[in-house]
Amino acid sequence: MTTPMPGHQDENMDEVLLIEISLAGEIYQDKKANTLRFTRGVAHFPIIGDLIMRAGRDELACVYYQPDASTIDVGTLHQDKSVPAHFLVDELFGKHFIVVGTTGSGKSSAITCILRRLLAEHTHAHIVMLDVHDEYRSAFGDQAESVHPSNLRLPFWLLNFQELCAAFAGVDGHRDAEVEILADAVLAARRRFFESQLGRIKRSGEGAGLTVDTPSPFRLADVVSYLEEQLGKLERAHAALSYRRLKGRIEAMVADPRFSFMFGSYTVEDTMADVLGRLFRVPSNGKPITVMDLASVPPEILDILVSLIARLAFDFSVWSEGAVPMLIVCEEAHRYAPALSREKFLPTRYALSRIAKEGRKYRVSLALVTQRPSELDPTIISQCSTAIALRLSTERDQDVMRATTHDGAFDLLDYLPLLGDREAIVLGQGVPMPMRILFHNIDSLGVPQERTAGFSESWRKPNMDRKGLERVVSRWRSVGRQHYEGSSDIE
Repeated sequence: MTTPMPGHQDENMDEVLLIEISLAGEIYQDKKANTLRFTRGVAHFPIIGDLIMRAGRDELACVYYQPDASTIDVGTLHQDKSVPAHFLVDELFGKHFIVVGTTGSGKSSAITCILRRLLAEHTHAHIVMLDVHDEYRSAFGDQAESVHPSNLRLPFWLLNFQELCAAFAGVDGHRDAEVEILADAVLAARRRFFESQLGRIKRSGEGAGLTVDTPSPFRLADVVSYLEEQLGKLERAHAALSYRRLKGRIEAMVADPRFSFMFGSYTVEDTMADVLGRLFRVPSNGKPITVMDLASVPPEILDILVSLIARLAFDFSVWSEGAVPMLIVCEEAHRYAPALSREKFLPTRYALSRIAKEGRKYRVSLALVTQRPSELDPTIISQCSTAIALRLSTERDQDVMRATTHDGAFDLLDYLPLLGDREAIVLGQGVPMPMRILFHNIDSLGVPQERTAGFSESWRKPNMDRKGLERVVSRWRSVGRQHYEGSSDIE
């Protein structure tokens, strides 16, 4: 390298260009395999005056592909479109990763491309996708188990006590009293159900060590009965207020058809194995991915549902000793684990943070998808070993990615606001080297549904008549009643 000296240059002198380079690795000759290999780190440093050559296709292929590792081809390199871009399967999915990008940059297509390429060769995977906007129902074809409130029965008794408090206890000055009362009521209800199944318990020994967090069946009717019994023993109206508020919330939750998938069952049965098997695809039976439609889940219980699924995934992995490697894909992750501390998100943040911090030990991983990384809990972001960054327009979001940049590739991130659709900068352990890539176009494979596009086409012709409007109103009013006629009877 030549450094220009200050001062006037002779007109006959060649123009001097200054090139700044960062050393990342080196290519060497593997004598045993008789081939070129790339390794990170530099053992032999260049000196001033050494020739600099532009990397050709062979050198790029050598750097960005590891033939001895399990990989998936997700796109092409920006430097040379003939060189495929490979992700390392074990490093990407065995450790958490994050996909970020502004709206319309291609996040949904990118995650679909990654998962489709994975499932093409790994047909016994176990993936749960939390689909907030009902985009992915058709993206994976027959390989997906489509789950939504109308075809799912997720028993309320699977909720732990923190989640039950989020569902039933208030957030005002009476919360502490209500939490204490609810703990006694739930424990009493669990014990009462076990007593009714006493013969089975004696044979199996399941009744030992019962707590408010034990994932065992109980009846909400027994919870309400306990509250009524305690109300009958109280003399002061003020002391009875917390009991009445709890009772009222439980009865309202059961009576609301929107919550029927969790609170609407007429009978209480131990279906835990069935629920886990369907959610986590055990066995997969040709459908290695569960697409859970959360678009129609009431917002009052959405965070509780996400918390439940994340916690069940972690606990299942712990108790199975990591026998079933699992990936949880969180669309709109900033909604569940926001950077700002808010009371209503605490169970969800805790469940996701637990997977982020401890999940690798038990082979359960997170894939976080968000357009606002600045609004996502920084503790969870810091646990992601791979970052896939599509176009980011705001400086605040770019700063978050720079703060968590891997491999010292700060210069690459300067291109974040300039990336085209489906273009991404990929950093971290999931790739052999930091790279700028173009994801494959997956139009022919079934892209996620996009409802915000096509205004110009839709507005050129009528798009809904009176009958269509009436059908929308009917669906709106009947939400939650497709497979359940609402009842106020508490089981």
